[in-house]
Formats: sequence, C-alpha cells, structure tokens
Amino acid sequence: MKKLLTTFLAGSLVLSNAFTFAAAQEEQQFEGETVSVGVASEYEEDTWQVVVDKAAEEGIEVELVLFTDYVQPNIALNDGSVDLNAFQHVAFLEEWNGANDGDLVPLGFTYVAPIRVYSDQYESLEELQDGDVVAIPNDPTNGGRALLALELAGVIEVDDAVGVLPTVDDVTANDLNLEFEELEAAQLPNALPDVAVAIINNNFALDAGLSVDDAIFSDGDDIESLAADYKNVIATRGADVDNELYKHIVELYQSEEVATKLDEVSEGADLPAWSDNDAYPIELGASNEENESEDASSEEESTEEESTEESAE
Repeated sequence: MKKLLTTFLAGSLVLSNAFTFAAAQEEQQFEGETVSVGVASEYEEDTWQVVVDKAAEEGIEVELVLFTDYVQPNIALNDGSVDLNAFQHVAFLEEWNGANDGDLVPLGFTYVAPIRVYSDQYESLEELQDGDVVAIPNDPTNGGRALLALELAGVIEVDDAVGVLPTVDDVTANDLNLEFEELEAAQLPNALPDVAVAIINNNFALDAGLSVDDAIFSDGDDIESLAADYKNVIATRGADVDNELYKHIVELYQSEEVATKLDEVSEGADLPAWSDNDAYPIELGASNEENESEDASSEEESTEEESTEESAE
C-alpha cells in the first residue's frame, strides 16, 4: 500500500510538473516578439498600458502609437506602419473598408461607449432654439450615430431606410431648423463655445476634460440596447487574421485587469464589449444580421399580439 501511495504521489508530481512546464512554454511562446498598436487618444493609451505591462511579463514588447484623429490609424494599419489598431467601432471599420477598398478585419471587441451631447449654453436639449447650430462628427459612422442620438432625443427625425448611417440629407423632420456643422471628431470639444450643442465621442470628451456628468444627453442610457455596430474593436489586415501573436494580444486585452482600468479611465462611462461567445475573428455583417433577426422577431411578436387582440374582440 505504501509503495502504491508513493508511486501515485510520484506520478502526480510528474503530471504537475508537466502542466507547469507547458504553461511556462505557452507564456514564453512569443518571447522577444514586438507588436505595434495604433490608438487615437490618451484615454485609450492609458487603458492599453495594462496590456503593455502584461505582455512585458511574457517578454513581448507592445509599442503604442498615438494618433490624434480618426483618419490616420486605418491608413497606418493598411500600409503596415502599425500591426494592429484599436480606436473604432464595427460600423466605422466597415465604412472605411468600403470607401477605401480596404481589407481590415476586426479581431476582437474592446469596449462600447455611448455618444453624448454637450453644451456651454443649455442644460437640456429642450432649450434648443430655432436656427441653433449643432456640431456633429464629420465621419459617416459617428456623424450618423450623432443624428440618430438626436432622433432618440426627439429633436429631429431621420429616414429609417438608411439604417445606422444617416447623413444630414436624410433628416426628414427638423422643426427647429437646426443647422448642422460637421467637424473633425477631435475638434468638437473646441467648438463648444461657438455652437449651441456638440455631439462628442467619449474618448475626445474625456481628453478635453469633459465628464459624463457634463453631458445633457446620452444615447447609452440603456447601453445594452446599442447595436453591435457600435462596439469598438482591435483590427488588423486581412492577411494577418491567423497571426497567433495578434490573437494573444486580444486575449491579453480581454481581461479583468483591463476591464478595471477601463472603468477607471472612463469614469464608468464605458463597458467591456467582449464575451466568451465571440467569434474570432469577428464576422463582419454578423451583427447586422443579428439585429435584423431581432427586429424580425419583434415584428412577429407584435403581429401575434395584434392577432390575439383582434381575436379577443
């Protein structure tokens, strides 16, 4: 019996050492490797510093490249100046690919952030006056989202047929005759003194010293209802979707440590957008199909309810 126990313990020790060795090998798999990541604000740079530190423990050097607008990060990724970027949501990436014949691919989700309305003049959108100037982002996806936020607030109406990418030309009702000024997203905080309201992405708002409490409206009061199109992602070139190092960087980002830092730097404004059920890489168009399916299900339920009511009558 004693010999049997000794043999069992010895076997367990060997097995334990094997697992430890395998884990150590996995951690050192990318030792000496370098990967560059483009980000578009100091706010995002702070969050990514957690990944930089985690990667360094495994011998991986993560170089953060800070851009100051939404134009250069995809250009830099497309021409190989950076390996990954992390600044945009799915809708923005798809629009950029379409406009530039691009082949950028989202690998994994990062966070989702509401878009908010700020004003130096008003405390509520109900105070808007006839002919007021409203500043919105000049890129199609964030500009479209800004218009949808104003529709959600009851200020304007837009053509439902255009989906998540309405333009100023798609505004179908504008009772206050609001004038829309389309500006580079990073410049919107600077425009606040000169316009009635400005609709500003969260990262640029925080970089400018604005807080969530300063906003007079948000499209994310029920953030879980936001379309997956507005989830931010880590992206790379289509040719590199199978790069194991890039996959590992996504894994390092999608961690509790990053979620905690995200909550800290965003002052609770942003939420982690990833889940254990996400596809890798993310399938473009899947979110749209999911939303359409949900809309169809809602319509079917509504039709069934109406039918039930008619039968009851």
